[in-house]
Amino acid sequence: MWPLTVPPLLLLLLLCSGLAGQTLFQSPEEGWQLYTSAQAPDGKCICTAVIPAQSTCSRDGRSRELRQLMEKVQNVSQSMEVLELRTYRDLQYVRSMETLMRSLDARLRAADGSLSTKSFQELKDRMSELLPLSSVLEQYKADTRTIVRLREEVRNLSSSLAAIQEEMGAYGYEDLQQRVMALEARLHACAQKLGCGKLTGVSNPITIRAMGSRFGSWMTDTMAPSADSRVWYMDGYYKGRRVLEFRTLGDFIKGQNFIQHLLPQPWAGTGHVVYNGSLFYNKYQSNVVVKYHFRSRSVLVQRSLPGAGYNNTFPYSWGGFSDMDFMVDESGLWAVYTTNQNAGNIVVSRLDPHTLEVVRSWDTGYPKRSAGEAFMICGVLYVTNSHLAGAKVYFAYFTNTSSYEYTDVPFHNQYSHISMLDYNPRERALYTWNNGHQVLYNVTLFHVISTAGDP
Repeated sequence: MWPLTVPPLLLLLLLCSGLAGQTLFQSPEEGWQLYTSAQAPDGKCICTAVIPAQSTCSRDGRSRELRQLMEKVQNVSQSMEVLELRTYRDLQYVRSMETLMRSLDARLRAADGSLSTKSFQELKDRMSELLPLSSVLEQYKADTRTIVRLREEVRNLSSSLAAIQEEMGAYGYEDLQQRVMALEARLHACAQKLGCGKLTGVSNPITIRAMGSRFGSWMTDTMAPSADSRVWYMDGYYKGRRVLEFRTLGDFIKGQNFIQHLLPQPWAGTGHVVYNGSLFYNKYQSNVVVKYHFRSRSVLVQRSLPGAGYNNTFPYSWGGFSDMDFMVDESGLWAVYTTNQNAGNIVVSRLDPHTLEVVRSWDTGYPKRSAGEAFMICGVLYVTNSHLAGAKVYFAYFTNTSSYEYTDVPFHNQYSHISMLDYNPRERALYTWNNGHQVLYNVTLFHVISTAGDP
């Protein structure tokens, strides 16, 4: 049996209640067991599966299948946490807009006879703009009920996993697998419906810390559950190998409780991203993408990005070996770069996070050297017109329609030199490195929700 602290320990975050301290499943022959170890006040508990060495598990293909099934439950549960957080925030926003709409309606009725014709018409026009929010609110309430049903399905699925006999015969497994696939599909559809929108505003900056040199990057894992608030910090823009991992955001602010990872290959630029426990970065003096796994402290895969410029061939306007920029949004992993064939224009490519192969690419037509920085939200690439003071989000490219538009979304560049700008879909925030300061911006997204009767 592996001890509890080594990588073969498989942790599942399952939505369950009333099970703390109980052993759910044990198989002496196979040498693994599933049990609960803790329960949070909100009803979520952490279930732990202790599995034997790989040499034992590999003898039984069904054991591998069960482990893969458990990992799927883990991913569904984590995604549901993210979805619930985003839905809660959206509901709070829409409810505040509903209150504003009712207040405006009351004022309009009270002032009916005392307003000029022009002022009255202006108020009526404002009111008509707010009216669609009522249907949006009702849709959010319905989707919240859907999430409750999804939670119940995960609970039932967890119970089914616990009830599998030690022999783990074929009976019931196919049905269980189909339920997981159906649940994943529903959750994905719900996330796509609730999580995405068009960028309409960027908040004032929130300075988290002033640390390091003028250039660098910092980030959290976009796929981690809400309880995981680890922060990764990478100072400098070329030939660096040292990555600091802080246990929490509070520890990062105080500069305490961190461990160090020494990458086997140095990085170039500041366009790194942490996604599902791995760091994706550009290998120095090459167009190679490297996937480094933090827990195993090893490179899982590396691959050249076909035709991508590197070594300051096609950087952002600030230079700094920023030829290749990796991003994660609600739909997955992306790479932003340029090739000679695209005449210096920004190319955005969807990457397979397991193999790093290019799934699909788009030529945006926007010159990369004219861009200050860029980030992805909901499959849309947003580009700033500068990295200096006075910058704004100036250009948007929509991968779903292969179209673009010019935008005018200002944001306050407080320290006058941005060398890293990245969106985190879990927190719906922009992470920036601004002249040695680590800064956050909240974003406002406009949601267009289709109802059943819409075309």
